[in-house]
Amino acid sequence: MAPHEAAAALLPELPRLPAALPRSGVSAEARLALRQVLGDVDRGLAGGFRSGVDTAALVRHRAQAIGRVVTHVWQACVGEAPDCALFAVGGFGRGVLFPYSDVDLLVLALPVAMPRQARALEAFFACLWDIGLKPGHAVRTQAECRELAATDVSVFTSLLDARLLAGDATLTAALTAITSDPAIWPPAVFLAAKRAEQAARHARFNDTAYNLEPNLKDGPGGLRTLDLMRWIGRRVADAGDFDAMVEHGLLDPTERAALQRSEAMLWRDRYGLHLAAGRAEERLLFDYQRRLAAEFGYEDEHEKNLAVEQFMQGYYRAATIAERLCVQFKERCTELLEPPGAVPRELDRDFIAIGPRIEVRAPDLFLRRPRAMVDVFAVQLDHPELRGLSSETMRLLQQALAHYGDDFAADAHVMAAVLALLRHGAPAVEALARMNRHGVLAAILPPFRRVVGRMQYDLFHVYTVDEHTLRVLRNVARFADVAAATEFPIASQTFAALEKPELLLLAALFHDIAKGRGGDHSMLGEEDARAFCSKLALPEADIDLVAWLVRWHLLMSVTAQRQDITDPDVVHRFAVQVGDRERLDHLYLLTIADIAGTNPKLWNEWKARLLADLHIAARYALRAGLGRPPHAEARAIACRARASELLAEAGLDAARVQQLLAGFPQASFLRHRPEQVAWQARAIARTEPAGTVIAVQPRSTRGGSGELFVCAADRDGLFAAITATLDRLSLSVVDARLLVAADGRVFDTFELLDAVTLTAPDAARLGDLEAALKRVLGARDLAPRVTRRSLSRRLRHFQRVPQVEFAAVGAATQLALVCSDRPGLLAQVAQAFREARVRVHDARIATFGERVEDFFTLTDEHNAALAEPAQAALRAILLRSLDVPRAINNGNAHAAS
Repeated sequence: MAPHEAAAALLPELPRLPAALPRSGVSAEARLALRQVLGDVDRGLAGGFRSGVDTAALVRHRAQAIGRVVTHVWQACVGEAPDCALFAVGGFGRGVLFPYSDVDLLVLALPVAMPRQARALEAFFACLWDIGLKPGHAVRTQAECRELAATDVSVFTSLLDARLLAGDATLTAALTAITSDPAIWPPAVFLAAKRAEQAARHARFNDTAYNLEPNLKDGPGGLRTLDLMRWIGRRVADAGDFDAMVEHGLLDPTERAALQRSEAMLWRDRYGLHLAAGRAEERLLFDYQRRLAAEFGYEDEHEKNLAVEQFMQGYYRAATIAERLCVQFKERCTELLEPPGAVPRELDRDFIAIGPRIEVRAPDLFLRRPRAMVDVFAVQLDHPELRGLSSETMRLLQQALAHYGDDFAADAHVMAAVLALLRHGAPAVEALARMNRHGVLAAILPPFRRVVGRMQYDLFHVYTVDEHTLRVLRNVARFADVAAATEFPIASQTFAALEKPELLLLAALFHDIAKGRGGDHSMLGEEDARAFCSKLALPEADIDLVAWLVRWHLLMSVTAQRQDITDPDVVHRFAVQVGDRERLDHLYLLTIADIAGTNPKLWNEWKARLLADLHIAARYALRAGLGRPPHAEARAIACRARASELLAEAGLDAARVQQLLAGFPQASFLRHRPEQVAWQARAIARTEPAGTVIAVQPRSTRGGSGELFVCAADRDGLFAAITATLDRLSLSVVDARLLVAADGRVFDTFELLDAVTLTAPDAARLGDLEAALKRVLGARDLAPRVTRRSLSRRLRHFQRVPQVEFAAVGAATQLALVCSDRPGLLAQVAQAFREARVRVHDARIATFGERVEDFFTLTDEHNAALAEPAQAALRAILLRSLDVPRAINNGNAHAAS
């Protein structure tokens, strides 16, 4: 016996139900028996699924089994009514039912039968609910069906799937009369309505199949996409399945095979998801992804190619193929319905336009001249009035790609066409996106093929690698858009000055191309970029620039978010590594595009200002030459002098200004801008007699965030009390300066964002903060309450072993904490510092999805660097505070997971 035959033998027997007496009803004992029958069927099907039975057989078997039970109950409750019929609709009508699919039913009755059958129908549906089927149902007359179908395309679509289960068979003709009436949703109108319906549905899922938790049924490329093809095919050409579509020329055999493979994978995933969730769950949530990956036999290859990532890549590829072929199918149907006789319009020697579409002059063009498969997308750039490729051009394109295989990427003429396309600059991005949709980009770039559908199992990267790459490219193109100049003013000016924007496009295309291979993707990507740019025959200097950008595409982001860019030494080291203005400008643009294309929630005004500050500071350092940065004392004197001027302009006399600034820590003049120092001094001047100073402003000196300043006598628990208060008010710290003056006062400055919106908090929120801190810090004893909150559903799936590392920084110690995010994390860390009796002098707070990377500058109570025993004690307290399990905290918990 063949393996699939053995597996099919595991299907449970269809229920053999005794003939029901018409209108006799279903007794309590019979209902219990029917519940048992349904339970036995579902358990048998679940066992068959886990034993490898083909999912197509399972879903059809379940539809048959449910059909028998429903028909049995109908016979018992309604009987052989001559004026009433029961139809299965939806997936049930198509003979497909997943473990928790809706059992959709339509009762069609003559008007005179409605009152006579009302009680029987009520008993029928009540019984179905009682035995656990939970049917979706409608009871209508023929006239009601026709009226609803004529005005609601969803109702009309459901009738296309209607299948008689029981009752008066002559009423089938009534439904056929509705679905075959050319006046009700004519094919062209039906196609347009279904397009609009699909567009609205996809808009709910960000118009991409690449959501981290995709919807297998309704999302782009989901099973509804394949159903849509069947509905349109039936209405347009009476071709309601893939085989019939091939016969009518709407698909070719290769496309049919690809759709069948995609459907098989989507059916398998949906069946497993229903079983894992125990309900009709259509979202492939994180809760189930790892479990399903294991059940389907995927195994971790290495830490950068997890089993769950392989499983999800299979899903994304299936969804992408389904979506792409659906687009082509809809285009063919649209062409089929258009009146013939459109006059061809010449575009160039290879292409003509017929209506709004591009056609090849000769059917063998792509086989004769493979570079034409790139040229066709450049032609569309030159003719933006055209909608796209004709269905026949799409088909010829796919056939030629299959014919050439890997030889396509080795053709020098193809590479010349690619370079010519890239030299269009920003407009080339849309052409690259179209090439990706048709599979041409992956054919040109074999390494790109490996990241198609490649997810990264975290909350930082919310798109697959290929989708992220295209979003980064689109962000680059936005820099050339006049409308985006207000959002990216510096980036727009910088992009306009680029001599060769195609080099930035190439860097964006390659920056993540090596994800998932293992090893450093930046280094591997650099090798790929060099090889491809050499095939493009770029000058050596251009190749070096693209390769350098790919290798160091994270440098500016890491420097800005993890280091103190107000420190000239940090800026100097960054400028030395960058080396020249050309690299700096390209890196700045690539960094913005990368962050904004990684996660919509990551890009905000705070990050924009941070990167702009580093760009400006590094540009100045490069202009001044790469000697040592200015001496710290000179910088401090300049900052203090300017702050004095600002305070004098605010009306303070010279003596008062000198008195105020004399009390500041010397580090304030090194770490803050003059405007910030002046603002803090005015806040201190307003507080008389001397006491705790609390000041807030909605716009920090840097911009993009709110700002809190606290000046008070230092005491145990102060930092912990402040952070606990911020946490209770849902305010997130993105930067902190914690300085101590000679007289023992602390000068603490916090840059704040709303923890939910990641935008600067408004004045009212900051007013609440000021009042709350006055109450908290005004107490005799500081006893900060750290609120313990449960993790969100998503965060629970991404908990990692905390990484705690120490490094010497001058006369202090830097602590690097890498761990999973959680509500109130900073407040918990601050409480751990208090318990360990260490002082915090600086803090850099960064969150990447579910991953937190925080850096703190610490000393002991005597302002000395932490000795090894103190470091060990602090590590233990932190790990305990962060609830590290004993199995993890075994002496090596500081290692990254």
